[in-house]
Amino acid sequence: MTTHLSVPAAVAACPSSPAARGHSRRLLAVALATLIAAPAVLAQDQDEDRGWDGTGELGFVSSSGNSRSDSINARLGLKYEDGDWRHSLSLSGLRQRGETLVLVDPGDPDSGERIMQTTANRYSIGAQAARKLNERNALYASMRYENDDFAPYQYQAIISTGWAHTAIDSERTTLTVEGGPGYKRTKEALTGEVEGAFIGRGKLDYETRLTATTSLVDTLLVEAGSDNTFIQNDFGVRVAISSQLALKAGLQHRHNTDVPEGRSKTDRMTTLNLVYDF
Repeated sequence: MTTHLSVPAAVAACPSSPAARGHSRRLLAVALATLIAAPAVLAQDQDEDRGWDGTGELGFVSSSGNSRSDSINARLGLKYEDGDWRHSLSLSGLRQRGETLVLVDPGDPDSGERIMQTTANRYSIGAQAARKLNERNALYASMRYENDDFAPYQYQAIISTGWAHTAIDSERTTLTVEGGPGYKRTKEALTGEVEGAFIGRGKLDYETRLTATTSLVDTLLVEAGSDNTFIQNDFGVRVAISSQLALKAGLQHRHNTDVPEGRSKTDRMTTLNLVYDF
């Protein structure tokens, strides 16, 4: 199950133009096909196909009585690694509904009716292919696409390339940093305007094991451009139940430096998820 501390204010999503939708879909399809197809081709050249491993997370909460609400969030992460390459694919989604009072007749204050309305609806997909230079360094190409009906930007599509360095790789702790240039297209939720700009992208992945069953994880992503800088930080505490199952408490912060007037720059979400490793 999961609890959400705060949710962005609900606004109606602006309809996208056919040209903008077509461009973003082509951008997503080409990047995703390139990154996902690579491991399958490379695996044919390996003496032993290690296959993929991954992690899935799921959280759900529902309440009823004087008021009703429900929410669900899910994540899936897949990884493949051989002697020369590292590949990863990630999917995530969030949907939340809550009961609100709506006037059937705007002129009659007693005509209120309680209905369920969506208050959060977001999904994202990311993929990366990294060519190892040595045990600590690699060159990567990555993509990320996100659609959010209640954020300042209805969608964000990013393609980037750069250098990845494993700063710490011990039995208990790992720390990897990434950095490089990229290109980003966004659609503003209120105006429907689609813009593109070059950005600088940086990412930090950290994990440390506190005990045999408890570990801390943190992922920081920064996409900095001339008009807006997007920052997302995911912090989690994971406690293993068995070799494959775990519970994970997480805190996510999302921040945009430039948003339309009346919109919040920062969104926060707290989750408690069941994790399955495979």
